[in-house]
Amino acid sequence: MYNSFMAYITLNKKHFFNNLDIIANKTKTIDKIAVVLKDNAYGHGIVEMATMAKEYGITKAVVRCDVEAKMIEDFFDYILVLAEIPKTPSEKVRYTINDIKKIDKFPKDTKVELKVDSGMHRNGVSYEELEEALKLIKEQGLKLEGMFTHHRSADELTSEWFWQNENFAKAKEKVKELGYDLRFHSANSASTMRHSNIDEDMVRVGIAIYGCFESDAIDTKEFKPVLSLWAEKNSQRAVSKGERVGYGGIYTFSEDEVVSNYDFGYADGFHRLCSNNYTTPEGEKLIGRISMDNASFLSQKQEILVFDNATEVARSAQTISYEILTSLKAYIKREII
Repeated sequence: MYNSFMAYITLNKKHFFNNLDIIANKTKTIDKIAVVLKDNAYGHGIVEMATMAKEYGITKAVVRCDVEAKMIEDFFDYILVLAEIPKTPSEKVRYTINDIKKIDKFPKDTKVELKVDSGMHRNGVSYEELEEALKLIKEQGLKLEGMFTHHRSADELTSEWFWQNENFAKAKEKVKELGYDLRFHSANSASTMRHSNIDEDMVRVGIAIYGCFESDAIDTKEFKPVLSLWAEKNSQRAVSKGERVGYGGIYTFSEDEVVSNYDFGYADGFHRLCSNNYTTPEGEKLIGRISMDNASFLSQKQEILVFDNATEVARSAQTISYEILTSLKAYIKREII
C-alpha cells in the first residue's frame, strides 16, 4: 500500500540504545526490562523497534493484542498481551486478566497474569476480589505466572505514586501468604525512573524508550527522541502579497513569497490543530490549513524535516506526544538509521 508515498520516518538506533542504557542503569540488568510495543510501538513501527530491541539484548515485550504478539514472537522469549483473551493457549505469550468476570472465558492451560487495580480504577481486580480471583483461576485450569498493576500519575509530583505502591505491596503480600510465587511488576517509564531500587521482577517501559518523555516528577532531559518525520515536495509556486493559501484561505501573505506543498497531511497523522501554528526544527513555517494529504510550508527545499521531537508538535496540537506518535499511519515507510 502507498508504495509511491514520499513522506518517511527515520528511527535513530543510537538514541534508542541511549534510552535503554538509562533504563538499564536503573534496573541494574537488562533482564528486567520489558519494552512496550503496543499500538505499532507507539507509532514507531513494531517490527523495526523489535529488531533493535533484540539487537540490544531485550528478551521481553508488552503488546496490546494477539496480532501484535504474532508479529514479534520470533524476537522475544516473553510477550505479555494486555487486552485480549486468546482462543488457544501459547507457550510464549502471556495474557492479562483484567476483570474477575472474564476469567471463565480463558482457555484451559493459558498462561496468564492477573492485573490488580491499585488505584487507577480502569482495569484489574480489586484487593477485595483478589482471593476469589485466584480461586477462579485455579478452577479454570489457568497457569498463573504473574501479577501487576499500573500507575495513573507516576509522572506527576504527587503522593499518589506512593499510595499506589503501598496498595500493590499489600496485594503482593496477600498472594504470597496464600502460597503463590509470582512475577511482580508495576513500574511504567516514570515509575521506573522514580524508584531508587527496582526490587520487582520486571519494568514495563514505553514512552521513555522512545525518548518523548516529559514528567514533573523526574529529570528526563537525557532521553533522546527516536523518531523523525520527513516529507518531500509535491509542488512549489510563487505567490504575491495579499494572496491566500489552502482551504478557507486562512493565511494571507504579507509579502511576495515562495510556498511549497509537502506530502504529509492529516490522513497520514499530521494533527489539523497545527494548521498555521507550527514551525519545523529547521525553521520552515507551516501556513494555512493542513489538508488531508498535504501541508504547505514557507520553504523551497525538496525535502523537509517535519519534526524530530513529538513533544514539540504536541504543544502546537494541544495534545501529548503519545497521540502525535500513535497517529502516524503504518503505511509510512520507516527506516532504521
